[in-house]
Amino acid sequence: MEPILRRTRTPARLAALQLSPQLLNGCFHEADRADLVGFHLQGLRNALPEKLHSHLNGIIGEIQNTSRLLRDLAEQAQINVAQLPTIFDYLNVILPCLCKTLMDIMSYYEDKSMDKEHRWRTMYHKMTNELPGTTLPARFIMYNQFLGLLEDLLRRSPNFDLNAMESLRIRILQLREARNIPPPDPIRTDLIRRDEALEFWNRETVGNPGPDSGACGIDMGQNSHWAEAIFTQPLTSRREFKSQGRSDAFGHLQMLGHLPPLSRDVKILVKRSFDSDRISVIFFLQLRSQAPFLLIRSKVGSQNWVSIHGVHELTIRRESDSMLHLSRWSRNEQRVKPWANLSFLTWEEMVLFFCTFLCLRVRSQLTLNINPNEYHLRKERRLFQAQIIDDGYPHVLMVFEDAVTGGCRLHAAVWEGKLRACPVWTAFIPPNVSSSWLLRKTSRRIWLRDIQPYVFCEQYRPMNQRKGRSGAFELAFAKSEAATRFQELFSSSPGASSSSAVPDSTDINDVVSPDA
Repeated sequence: MEPILRRTRTPARLAALQLSPQLLNGCFHEADRADLVGFHLQGLRNALPEKLHSHLNGIIGEIQNTSRLLRDLAEQAQINVAQLPTIFDYLNVILPCLCKTLMDIMSYYEDKSMDKEHRWRTMYHKMTNELPGTTLPARFIMYNQFLGLLEDLLRRSPNFDLNAMESLRIRILQLREARNIPPPDPIRTDLIRRDEALEFWNRETVGNPGPDSGACGIDMGQNSHWAEAIFTQPLTSRREFKSQGRSDAFGHLQMLGHLPPLSRDVKILVKRSFDSDRISVIFFLQLRSQAPFLLIRSKVGSQNWVSIHGVHELTIRRESDSMLHLSRWSRNEQRVKPWANLSFLTWEEMVLFFCTFLCLRVRSQLTLNINPNEYHLRKERRLFQAQIIDDGYPHVLMVFEDAVTGGCRLHAAVWEGKLRACPVWTAFIPPNVSSSWLLRKTSRRIWLRDIQPYVFCEQYRPMNQRKGRSGAFELAFAKSEAATRFQELFSSSPGASSSSAVPDSTDINDVVSPDA
């Protein structure tokens, strides 16, 4: 199996290792500057007449996008270090120009010789006139398009458009010249091989499912991975925690840019940010082995620190009301050590993160064993379980109630086989559901309205369970008695449902018992 950390040291890789700390921290430094400028512009907007807000709102929004794009680019570059030589020259084109733009905005903002309205008008018109045809909002749109293309280039995406990149590069160079910024080094176009991006895409998207793919295997014939869609769906409900803890990363941490380069064939799946982006976590795949890994970045003062571990090396549990705790095994000390604390705003986001991590861990070929307790999210009570036939596969359906927020959710897991108890989908039950939410169609079939499953499986197709004109979600129970129990659970009062809860055993064999 190909290791996640390659040890080869070609000249390009050595250059990437030498340049990456300066390069990546430069992106974060300008992102911080953009945040500060955006914050001050919001204060300026609030002090100006409403008729002037529209242009300021546009600039503030684009500056916020600039900050996000810079951080995303730096974090993804830490995973795609081998591609750093390709984007280095392009970053040298944009970063000095962007930096001067942000500093110029601050100089206008801080000019006390004018009132705030004149500061804004002077800033807008003078900076617009620096490059005719490019207003101040359009300048940041140009920067953001350039950064977005850089991200495509970094990830070797087939969507990368070299012609668009060159057009934007020329425009930025014209702006640099108009503002007396010295020209950058020439672009090393030999490092850009568009055919390599297409070859990479073909390797990623063409293949055969593994022998254990089944209902929940990883289908390499798909262009996307199920995890990429989990956090793109809007939350159907938001049950916020009354209090949040502090997210932290414990390590083993290294300075940003100092990790050994990873294999070239990686795919970024999910990024989640915590504590106003002070902490971020990225799930990514080693494509050839399909082994999932996590990168965590933590900002301490002005420095960014990172750590990478395979999902198979980590365990997860709910530490407090709003906190998920990730731990790792230290070979040197022969004991479990903390890796990260992640504090969530809502119970729904916590559940989705937990299930995503658990599925990736269960399915990783590098995972040796899983403690049955890992399948259970603490502080949730299991109210119901039974077997269902779901998109043609036997699954176990459970209903969980969260003791902290009072939220309820449906949870379907694999019934038997190698992936037994691995989550397939979860769906959050709307609060205060009415009698029309549940419809008994037959002795074994129940239709549910307003249910949106979050799917943790490549081959599961929720649309196959959609029925009727309203697209109700069908639950097909293996036994009519189970359908009756499910119906009674939601027709009774909350107190009655809680009192009939299934005993809260976390034993994996109990969770998927054939007698359920």
